[in-house]
Amino acid sequence: MTASNAVAEILARADAFAGVLEDAAGKPEEGLASGRWTSVEYGGHVRDMLLVQRDRVLLARREDVPEAAPMGRDERVAWGEYDGLDPVETARQVRQTAGWLAGTLGRMTPGEWRRRLVYNYPARAERTLEWLAANVVHELVHHELDVRQNLGTDGSAR
Repeated sequence: MTASNAVAEILARADAFAGVLEDAAGKPEEGLASGRWTSVEYGGHVRDMLLVQRDRVLLARREDVPEAAPMGRDERVAWGEYDGLDPVETARQVRQTAGWLAGTLGRMTPGEWRRRLVYNYPARAERTLEWLAANVVHELVHHELDVRQNLGTDGSAR
């Protein structure tokens, strides 16, 4: 992942994720493994992850090596933040928030892609905004697979 293709890749992967989430609307997700999120919970998480990542980019553009606060992904699910979400509306929001993040990234100068922030995952370390963009793409791909697994459309048995 490079700065030159990050914007297009984020938009494409978010669109693919949103399409799978739309496909999940009204389909059964019986037999989910213990501790596994539902498809709409993954959708809410992805939407929020995109918003949080955009805020982190903006913070790193304003401050030198700021600390990226954890987003509380598991807490959001436990608190019921994603209960009752509509998969189709959430898919629309995923595309919208991806557009906001891509717009912010697309306006950065080459030097800004090298700006750093302290990121706590997978291990606490200083990371560049280029790394952050690549991590967003990774998360989009990973969670598309999660939803496909929930629906049994990934080729594996549930």
